[in-house]
Amino acid sequence: MSNKVSPGKTDVEEEEGEDGPPMTFWEHLDELRKRLVRSLVAFFIATGVVWNYHEKLKDILARPFIDAWQRQQLPGTTGLHSAAPASEFVAYFKLSMIGGILLASPVIFYQLWGFIAPGLYAREKRFVIPFVAFSTLLFSGGAYFAYRVAIPISLTYFLSLSGGDVAVTPTWMIDTYFEYVGQLLLGFGVVFELPLLLLFLSIAGVVNYLQLMRFGRWFVLVAFIVGAILTPPDITSQMVMAGPLILLYGFSIGLAYLFGKKPTDAQREAYRKEKEKEKEGAAEA
Repeated sequence: MSNKVSPGKTDVEEEEGEDGPPMTFWEHLDELRKRLVRSLVAFFIATGVVWNYHEKLKDILARPFIDAWQRQQLPGTTGLHSAAPASEFVAYFKLSMIGGILLASPVIFYQLWGFIAPGLYAREKRFVIPFVAFSTLLFSGGAYFAYRVAIPISLTYFLSLSGGDVAVTPTWMIDTYFEYVGQLLLGFGVVFELPLLLLFLSIAGVVNYLQLMRFGRWFVLVAFIVGAILTPPDITSQMVMAGPLILLYGFSIGLAYLFGKKPTDAQREAYRKEKEKEKEGAAEA
């Protein structure tokens, strides 16, 4: 239904919506089902398209491993191994799904917007194109950062453990390698959405830049927890994710300051008092 307001309508009437009465719980559930089905259809179609290029994708994603092997000057031939007849098929299917998620991400983000849009004001619904565009850009940018920075750092560290007086030749299986790479690509794609999420919440008035600043010290802990959840169980990958996540949080505070709703006088006063207490505590220490 159109978001245009007839002459004489107030802003409040406009914001209360022209889309009829609020949706019931079951209507929300049905809407969620429809959005999920459309996202899955787009994902499977994209996965099928990417399957036609799985050999090229394998060569691209294996490049960090080859480069790390050469940097460590390890003996033997660089390569991935297959432990079972179906291992290569499983690995290629994982690769196709990774590419399918990236390729279908604009559709997935559009469906996400379509699900949350009924709860937005008319003026906020106009951000659909910027939301989809920036979500896709940030998701792809996070995956690219993982490919160019995080994966090479972690692989170089792992292969460096093969040195010493007793030679250890790494024998990495193709399916587990691409599972590891895919987990990092998608994990970084997700965490790079943080600025857009916090910007959206700040525009909606859920949070403001002062609240984000007050939560900053706790977010450092949150970043390492998220890094532990979204990356394989090793400290190197966790730190490589936590660092950019903390920087993205700082960037999000700047976005909230520029574009989000401003804090109230009471919130400003509470923040000022909190900073004064911190200074007093530091002076006493």
